[in-house]
Amino acid sequence: MSEEITPFERIRRTNPAGNEFWSSRDFAQVLGYSDYRNFEAVVEKARTACFNSGQRVDDHFVEITELIEIGKGGQRPVKTVMMSRYACYLVIQNADPAKEIVALGQTYFAVQTRRQELSDQDIEEQRRLLLRAEMKAHNVQLADAAKQCGVIEPRDYAIFQNHGYMGLYGGLGAQDIHRRKGLKKSQQILDHMGSTELAANLFRATQAEEKLRREKITGKEKANQAHREVGAKVRQTIRELGGTMPENLPVAESIKQIESKVKKLKKGGAR
Repeated sequence: MSEEITPFERIRRTNPAGNEFWSSRDFAQVLGYSDYRNFEAVVEKARTACFNSGQRVDDHFVEITELIEIGKGGQRPVKTVMMSRYACYLVIQNADPAKEIVALGQTYFAVQTRRQELSDQDIEEQRRLLLRAEMKAHNVQLADAAKQCGVIEPRDYAIFQNHGYMGLYGGLGAQDIHRRKGLKKSQQILDHMGSTELAANLFRATQAEEKLRREKITGKEKANQAHREVGAKVRQTIRELGGTMPENLPVAESIKQIESKVKKLKKGGAR
């Protein structure tokens, strides 16, 4: 199926930032809904499916008011929904299956959505690899800063790290996070974080190190308190931005599996 000749590609639009979207009114016309009110019910079902899939509905369905021509140069405002490719996929799944164009659309958006998923997965894996490497490097620097404060023994450093987690995870320590995420004792928390959660922890680690050095903090208790305060500040920022709290983010596959996959690909390419 050539993208250039599908009716769905013909009505695809892009915004100034280069992001693609589809107008619900254009979509209704292509699918043969002569009465837009009937199509609104389809969009509403798609919204519900989007919510049930765990996606942010506002990321995929954006309602706007636009002007349409009504003859003799007149215009009137109408409500339109700007839909992402994923939203279109959900809409087409809920449209009238008796329409031949719907079957065509189901095939088209299923293929395109899968391609996008694979692309997004690759991007996410690269982000995780980068952030995990950064996390390892900054944890070494954080440990050095903590040592200067008097956090020397391994047990004391474990307590220090726990305070950072407790600040960021709303009172949950490392063991609590393990249990909540369903991880085994042998599994490291950081190895099973997605890029969003890793980024939050990287910010915690870098800012905690800066605070310890900048304020010349001395003493284990003060270092612990400072780390917890930084974690709490990062949590507060996430809340203010409307983000998902780190303890509620999904568990990702082990970073070691991704590293193994990358090594195999490199070996295959070197032949």
